[in-house]
Amino acid sequence: METYTLANGMQIPKLGFGTYKLTGFSGAMAIKSAINHGYRLLDSAYNYENEGALGKGIRDADVSRSDLLVTSKLPGRYYHYDAAIRTIQESLYRSGLDYFDLYLLHWPNPKDDHYVEAWQALIAAQQFGLVRTIGVCNFLPAHLDRLSRETGVLPQINQVELHPYFNQLEQRQYDEAHEILTEAWSPLGRANELLADPTLVQLAQKYDKSVVQLILRWEIQLNTLPIPKASSDQNQLSNLDLFDFTISAADMDQINHLTKPDGRTHDQDPATYEEF
Repeated sequence: METYTLANGMQIPKLGFGTYKLTGFSGAMAIKSAINHGYRLLDSAYNYENEGALGKGIRDADVSRSDLLVTSKLPGRYYHYDAAIRTIQESLYRSGLDYFDLYLLHWPNPKDDHYVEAWQALIAAQQFGLVRTIGVCNFLPAHLDRLSRETGVLPQINQVELHPYFNQLEQRQYDEAHEILTEAWSPLGRANELLADPTLVQLAQKYDKSVVQLILRWEIQLNTLPIPKASSDQNQLSNLDLFDFTISAADMDQINHLTKPDGRTHDQDPATYEEF
């Protein structure tokens, strides 16, 4: 597995494993399977209600905890400082882990306007040893500028919606200029629609790859980190098979031109959308 190096020196795989909706026994088994197949970066969240399944999958896998990077996220309803610290502790208890490798704010929730206080709590949680590296999800440049201005600390990672119909060029440029790694949630967007896109189908055939593999490879070549979810062995293994081909610059441009101003999957614009 190839890796990125975060601004703080942490090595992080170029491909992660999403765990949204992987709950209960079947979810734990899917997570265990993913680890055994070679995934080392696991993405979860308090609001996914699967931190227990995450911990179970980790304990049952044939890989040492120290070889994994485990992510969780703080929901907006716990953005007050004391509540944030308790929530991180509770997430660790639920998962049976001693620490999270990465911990992120899930949404800025700008109308509620407590994301700076929550960020201060994450800075403290890192100092307490509860988390190793801190970051955010869905933060726009204005939100990141405010974190820098009011706390002096920028996130290592910004996880945003990113796929061929919404390639986040301006956000990626901002993140890169500030040494923030852009992570891609919903890397396949509206999968049913994207997987049938004529341009993507043609290019996938050219490289003798699936459309899913083409999209994930495109995201890696944008210097972003996709975190696809896959519950079956076949899809977990297929999604890892991305490092034996390179998309040409001309073909990267073709994919980039698929982006749309209204390309968000669920119209969740972080400037106005809030989630608690």
